[in-house]
Order: sequence, then structure tokens, then C-alpha cells
Amino acid sequence: MLAALTGGEVVCHARGGARLSEQLNPNTRLGARTQAALAGERWDYVVLQEMSHGPITAPKSFFSSVERLCGQIRANGAVPVLFATWAYQKGGAKLAAKGWDYDGMASQLAEAYRKAALDNRALLADVGGRFYRWPDPRELYAADGVHPSELGSRMAAETIADVIRHHKEAE
Repeated sequence: MLAALTGGEVVCHARGGARLSEQLNPNTRLGARTQAALAGERWDYVVLQEMSHGPITAPKSFFSSVERLCGQIRANGAVPVLFATWAYQKGGAKLAAKGWDYDGMASQLAEAYRKAALDNRALLADVGGRFYRWPDPRELYAADGVHPSELGSRMAAETIADVIRHHKEAE
């Protein structure tokens, strides 16, 4: 989706449940791949996304990982983009299981990503904010109330593409 929206090549280094700290660890398959790509290949933009609740439950790791990865990304000559994620679905089982409320999770995620972007001079793709402001956010979630539906995925890709496009136009 993102490649079609930007006209660029998109390479994804991800796995379910991965944290940004794993991208820094060359002893893991994912980390080794990411570290090799940042050291040996040229990129224009690198999009970073923490595991869904990571900025709330492990803020020290989140901020440290963003700082280190942004440094590596800039050393590569690329621009870091933070993909700010969304709160779990309002009224959903996963949100209830964590003992959180929707507004609180949304605001904590938004604040963590805003701070990380500002502190590291990274672009911010505020997908979570778009989810929060959507008239009927239920349609943005998959059945699990955590992951995005097709519409939610499209919104995420459009948000990231818009941020990249605006940055390119401003250069």
C-alpha cells in the first residue's frame, strides 16, 4: 500500500510483537537484518513503529531505542519517521484486560510519540491521532480490537505517505 501511494520501494523489517530495541540487537534475526541494512544500504526514509503499548509500558526502552535508531538512520543519510500507533479499540477486551481506558491510552501514546519525534528531529506520522478523531473508529479495527482493518491499514499508509510527501515538497 505504501509503495503504491509514494511510488517508492518499501522494504519491511518487522515481526509480530517486536520492539524497537530488537532492531538494535545484531544477535537476533530481525536486528541483524536491520543493522546490516542501515550500515550497508542507502535509504531515503526509515519508518519506526514500536510494539503497540511499548511507549507506555516500557518508556525508557522506547525513548532510548528511538534515539539510537534515529542516530543510525541520520548517519545513513535517511530521514527517520515515527509511525505513532493507536489505542486499543474502545470497549474492547484487550483494553479491558490491560485495565486501561481508551482516552488515556490514546493520549499516552500520542504524547510519547510527539516527545520522541521532537527530541530526535524525526517526522511524525500520527496514525493514532487519525484513529482517535475518526467518526466511527470501530471500522478501523480488526476483530481483535488491536490490529487495523483494511480501512485502518489504508489510513496508516496514507498518513505515512502524506508525511513523506510533505517533507519532500518542503526540501
